[in-house]
Amino acid sequence: MKFYTKCSIGLAALIMVCFSGFSQEVNHPNQFDGYLFAYFEGSGPGAGQEHLRFAASADGINWSALNFNNPVIKSDTIAHSGGIRDPHIIRKADASGFFITATDMNTDQNGWAKNTGIVMLKSTDLTRWTHSAIDLAKQYPATFARVKWVWAPQTIYDPIAKKYLVYFTIRFEDNDKLDFYCAYANQDFTGFEKEPTLMFSPKFGGIDGDIVFKDGIYHFFYKGNTKIEGKEVKNGIQQATSRSLQGPWVEDFKYLDVYAGTTTPVEGSGIFKLNNSPDYVLMYDLYTKGRYEYQKSTDLFNFSDSPLSFTKNFFPRHGSVIGLTGQEARHLNAIWKGVPGELLIPKLPADRFQFVADGNPIITHQYTADPAAIVDQGKLWLFTGHDAGAGKQSFKMEDWSVFSTTDMKSWTQYPVPLKLSDFSWAKGGDAYAGQVIKRHGKYYWYISTNALGIGVAVADKPEGPYKDALGKPLLTNKDCFDSKNYWACIDPTVFLDKKGQAWIFWGNSECYYAKLKENMIEIDGAVKRVNFKGFNFTEAPWIHEEKGTYYLSYATGFPEKIAYATSQSLDGPWKYQGILNEIAGNSDTNHQAIVAFKNKWYFFYHNGAIQPGGGSTHRSVCVDEIFYNKNGTLKRIIMSSEGVGKK
Repeated sequence: MKFYTKCSIGLAALIMVCFSGFSQEVNHPNQFDGYLFAYFEGSGPGAGQEHLRFAASADGINWSALNFNNPVIKSDTIAHSGGIRDPHIIRKADASGFFITATDMNTDQNGWAKNTGIVMLKSTDLTRWTHSAIDLAKQYPATFARVKWVWAPQTIYDPIAKKYLVYFTIRFEDNDKLDFYCAYANQDFTGFEKEPTLMFSPKFGGIDGDIVFKDGIYHFFYKGNTKIEGKEVKNGIQQATSRSLQGPWVEDFKYLDVYAGTTTPVEGSGIFKLNNSPDYVLMYDLYTKGRYEYQKSTDLFNFSDSPLSFTKNFFPRHGSVIGLTGQEARHLNAIWKGVPGELLIPKLPADRFQFVADGNPIITHQYTADPAAIVDQGKLWLFTGHDAGAGKQSFKMEDWSVFSTTDMKSWTQYPVPLKLSDFSWAKGGDAYAGQVIKRHGKYYWYISTNALGIGVAVADKPEGPYKDALGKPLLTNKDCFDSKNYWACIDPTVFLDKKGQAWIFWGNSECYYAKLKENMIEIDGAVKRVNFKGFNFTEAPWIHEEKGTYYLSYATGFPEKIAYATSQSLDGPWKYQGILNEIAGNSDTNHQAIVAFKNKWYFFYHNGAIQPGGGSTHRSVCVDEIFYNKNGTLKRIIMSSEGVGKK
């Protein structure tokens, strides 16, 4: 056995920098937010397939390859043969790190004639790995000099021995029987304590073993077969059970996969439990079809009788899955990219996700819409809606998001500050547009919920968390005195004038406004309606002021453009000034926020630019600069893919 030092990934220094810069230490006791899949590739040129790759998922079903499906570790840096297959990853029992075992085999160069080794890797953070390679024929010649195959090694923690047991399939040159052998790993996981011994000998042989412990029983899943007079008549996924890792293992000879007995063979079975669910997933590789499918079980004996498919942007072969924390997901994304956006969103109160905007859209890991912004204590705070429901052609908006920046390039995302469900009265609505304003040291978030009204939530910090300040709507359709549609009470914008008077504007089809009392949670006086020549109002009002002039910008027409008007008083009269922003990308709606920050004015808006999947119900927030003419009118916005972060 030869021990190798650090994997030559060429990223060690960069990893340390990125890890400290992109993640904040957070405890996740027994809590997983997603999943990590270790696999090797099953398509493309043969020389590129047998390397270690990772993919991530938020739900265990929909998967995204990391590193653009390129290897996270190239096999010629870790394997004697120059190739690895069947990677198996586990989290250490004390949660202090991770182990991977893999078949040391390069079929592209050497074919299937023989392989005699195993690759073993260990890491504390999933990105920096040390490794060793074991050649059983050379290290244990007395028993394994004539070994033909050493396949699909996996690792399980033995709580009795308090050691890690590595088990794998063995076939000898003079015997076509496939049996499982095992050995305890040494303390530093660079090899075995002793020579491997026979662990389990299925009646007709087996490969690709995977053991999981549940309710006092070890379940040993593997690809088995049935033979009559020495001839195989059936194969598929079977299991044996035992009360101990030392056996004896009892076969039940049943086939668990729905393809057993058909012309579609499967192998590479793997079992993992879904987070926060009683369900286990039995996945397997349909290697002649280029597909991965799965069946479910709650007891590991009875499985669903129809196969289900994963969605993925890669073509995996035999691999394995572990749970993944949000912190780990963000660290992986900082190094290799590709982690689904749902896993990057902070969840715990002290958690943060830091990222750099690469032009427009600003945020690419989740869909965002309806931007609103304030400047507070040297930071620009961006509040957005959140388009959820991937693939849906209608709006699904359940919560709002919050981000901050000090330079318009580097951004911090905070845990979800406010959900629609935080408003007990807003059942059946959607988390529509809103705006935050600061007053008397508190932050007030005015939100809309489609037809159910406008609410207000309050927090002590701009990042929240926010709580419903009223327990009921601040405004409803009853306040929209001449409205012609039931969703008129949406899209609030709030402005605090120089005299300290707070104003709220809102509406769809008609634009309404009113004063707010100093407590910010009551209307002060009558509700009025904005009206002036040329006013073709759709929705999304926004108020800002510059050099004594008030600017009312708003969405007009459909698909929506942004127009604006000016006035010397928030009570009007208003003068129509024309179109400010054209239709934004492939989004029918448009919603703006205009704010000054560090001597520049910025125009936030949304479009449907993220592809695939972006559109009118899957929008993305962007920002470009806005400029004034000498007479105080506004120049048209030039929407750009570069945005402001690269300037």
